[in-house]
Amino acid sequence: MRKKIFLLATLIGLLALLSGCTEINEPITSESEGFWNSYFVYPMSWVITYFADMFNENYGLSIVIVTIIIRLILLPLNVKQLKSSKAMQDIQPELKEIQQKYSSKDANTQQKLQQETMALFQKHGVNPLAGCLPIFVQMPILIAFYHAIRRTEAIQTHHFLWFELGSPDPFYILPLVAGAATFLQQKLMMAGNPAGQNPQMMVMLYVMPIMITVFAMFFPSALALYWVVGNIFMVAQTLFIRKPMMNNSNGNGGEKK
Repeated sequence: MRKKIFLLATLIGLLALLSGCTEINEPITSESEGFWNSYFVYPMSWVITYFADMFNENYGLSIVIVTIIIRLILLPLNVKQLKSSKAMQDIQPELKEIQQKYSSKDANTQQKLQQETMALFQKHGVNPLAGCLPIFVQMPILIAFYHAIRRTEAIQTHHFLWFELGSPDPFYILPLVAGAATFLQQKLMMAGNPAGQNPQMMVMLYVMPIMITVFAMFFPSALALYWVVGNIFMVAQTLFIRKPMMNNSNGNGGEKK
């Protein structure tokens, strides 16, 4: 979990770096040069504009549609992440026993701890880094989405519902909804995992929603809309995928008893 927190901090730093150092104020067009512009930002801008044109230049609705499409494309990775999270929760009792067995901090004991931990992961087919893969994949998409919003001139001046897409939500409704949806998603991810077993997860439970809420307060509403739709989609996905997993696990556990 510490690795996830470190990766998250690193990727957020990358987002801030790219946001400030890659022509953020220059409009994106088909003539924009550079690998990042040609293969990430402009394609994202084109897709958003394409769906907006289909619905009478409704860029807000287009962002909702594109967000759902992105989430559907990433669905296999997110399912893998859920399964990895569930598997990690299932082996927590055995993992605790190993950690207690090799609690000494000397180098030899710590080496044995690592060996038995890896053996436990292999025995149950658990990959502790599998949960990080969706983060790696989603971050370039998020950065490209941010740039497409900031650099597609038509988006800046369009309104959707009560807000202007190119400016922060003046009533902070989107940031609060985005934060609440993130909290609910994290809470569902922790279902069946007692807080005491993994205190780092408790940190993520509160840190992530706060971060998303703060960012959404200052970023364009179009990006906050992406977070709201995406996180609500993730909540529904977790409910539909994780609940059957939990039921199957409980059912199997019952049979073993």
